[in-house]
Amino acid sequence: MKFDHIEGSIVAMITPFNEDGTVNFNVLTELIERQIAGGTAAILTLGTTGEYPTMTHEEDAAVVRHTITVVAGRVPVIVGSGSNCTATQIEMSRRYEQMGADALLIIAPYYNKANTEGMYRHFKLTADAVNIPCILYNVPGRTGCSIPVSVVERLASHPNICGIKEASGNMSYAMQIAHCIGPDFQIWSGNDDIIIPLMSIGGSGVISVFANVAPAQCQKMCADYLAGRHAEAAQQQIQWLEVINNLFIEVNPIPVKTAMNMQGLNVGPCRLPLCEMADNNAATLRASMERADLL
Repeated sequence: MKFDHIEGSIVAMITPFNEDGTVNFNVLTELIERQIAGGTAAILTLGTTGEYPTMTHEEDAAVVRHTITVVAGRVPVIVGSGSNCTATQIEMSRRYEQMGADALLIIAPYYNKANTEGMYRHFKLTADAVNIPCILYNVPGRTGCSIPVSVVERLASHPNICGIKEASGNMSYAMQIAHCIGPDFQIWSGNDDIIIPLMSIGGSGVISVFANVAPAQCQKMCADYLAGRHAEAAQQQIQWLEVINNLFIEVNPIPVKTAMNMQGLNVGPCRLPLCEMADNNAATLRASMERADLL
């Protein structure tokens, strides 16, 4: 499926595991079908929420292959191919393109970081190497560095770079990036607590953790805003805020997988170094889910 100006809720999928730590492909199928039934605009696999740093390349490929097969062209599939090694990012991007990915999510280099020109080349050379759209991923809380606005501006004109997942939570930065918005460049919120504020400055929607527990509700919030029902969308953002905040009461994806298990979705545990939630935080999450009628 062509990835072309996708608007609304894009789910950042969790990866379900069996109790022995292996990938649970049966549950993965069920989760994909649940997302499509809920109206999700596209599916992202192997993002931060998917725990790809703890998975082998073989497991990554198996999850991508399974996701593409089950989706069967009904919605676009985005694959996280990011690495702090540019050569590895290029290699994985080419591999996932060959496997049938509709778009790629590529990340700012973490740990080793980069200067401004190195950051630019990291993204440009990756986008040069493939023939499907690439989404920049700005998440300084994870990478320890932010993509400079000047780099985004340079990359926004690249024919294979279609937008940015903006997960800094910094509305001032997002407003500077909004200058890059055009017919060929989009912004998706990477923070569920500011979906509507970011859409108000031209954003196209969200790449969402919250959508794992509430796919239809997250899509409706975005769709209402896109349809001009701004007050209704803003009210929904406020309505879901308590749950959204509690989905980040501990490191993502620990709370969202806990919440999904509370919903009976049997997504299993996280992989170390992520482990189960503290009991008091789990109780707080459960109470907010109950108040929101999500259990």
